[in-house]
Amino acid sequence: MIPGNSLKLNLSCPIRSQNAGLLVSRGKGTHPTRIIESHELILVKSGILELWEEDQNFVLIAGQTLHLFPSRRHGGKGILPKGLEFYWIHFEIQNRSSDDSDIATEFVDIPQVNRLRRPEKLEALFRYFLDSQETGDLNQESANLLVQLMLVEVANGTVQDGSDSDKVNSLAAMVHNYIWMNSEDAITAGHVAEALGYNPDYLGRIYRKIYGCTITQAIHESRVASACRLLMDSDKNIEEIARLCGFSDADYFRRIFRRYKHITPISFRKINSRIYINIH
Repeated sequence: MIPGNSLKLNLSCPIRSQNAGLLVSRGKGTHPTRIIESHELILVKSGILELWEEDQNFVLIAGQTLHLFPSRRHGGKGILPKGLEFYWIHFEIQNRSSDDSDIATEFVDIPQVNRLRRPEKLEALFRYFLDSQETGDLNQESANLLVQLMLVEVANGTVQDGSDSDKVNSLAAMVHNYIWMNSEDAITAGHVAEALGYNPDYLGRIYRKIYGCTITQAIHESRVASACRLLMDSDKNIEEIARLCGFSDADYFRRIFRRYKHITPISFRKINSRIYINIH
């Protein structure tokens, strides 16, 4: 490991997993200010996360990761916004023993802040870890291996510098944030383009280039994410949830929810209220 803004990870060093979770913000809680003696990896699933570490400030959106170093003070900037969801995991990196000096060494560089080409791949690893943790099927060896796979995915899944201009990245982020802040209203791709003052076709191409999906798909994903929070954290019925999340009717909501989650809303409510989810 080296100090600074990246982690130079020796893949032959043992990694020991600790606890993990998925934080879902209701717009009331804060991230504590603290110093911990473990590494932390964060993947933002939706919304905007603002954190600081020592003298550095971070503003993260969906699809970005953040690595926090041990023994450094870090904390949140104000109330965690409603709609924010992020995965987190703590882990240790142990030194190799002197008996391992003949082991071939391979390093990967993990940026402190990263934007992934395929954030769903890292999310799948988080979900597998958390589901296995919840059911008691996760032993320490498997947990350690999953953390190493997560770190390698962060290192190898980076959007390469120069592949997109700063203007394109910024514009796509504007679209993404607008969708996640307004998807509960009756918006369409055309409404987003009009609100931001851009041609709909141009804006759609930019967004798809950066995020890998259409603006309409992103609106659906944001609404489904809001529905998941209500299904887990309220006793509202399906018709109420559909209306609150911006769907025109309950049947349409059911079809879209099943398309993205491969399960009905009622079944999701029954099996996905996991204790590993932190509600703030």
